[in-house]
Amino acid sequence: MGYEAKGEFGIPGRRYFRLNDSDGTRTHQIHAFEAGTPNVVRHVAFRDYMRAHLSLAEEYGALKERLAIAHPHDMAAYMDGKDAFVKEHERHALLWAIPRRAQ
Repeated sequence: MGYEAKGEFGIPGRRYFRLNDSDGTRTHQIHAFEAGTPNVVRHVAFRDYMRAHLSLAEEYGALKERLAIAHPHDMAAYMDGKDAFVKEHERHALLWAIPRRAQ
């Protein structure tokens, strides 16, 4: 299908795949984890929390856009720029998700 396999790509237990168009622009990415592992639990909690809190999702999207413009060729700076937001809201997401996992 043309996806490039990147292995764990910085997150233990993950398998990361990406697909670029003919210009080299990333069009798709896939993150695969074994079900129930800590990394999948936190990623899914963050995703679900953003879906349930649309204003935060919009804020996160705007932050990512600003960072992509500011650091178009520096992935480390892009990641550093969103780190505080992700960590703060991941904490909230995990607490928010606990009652939902018990259901």
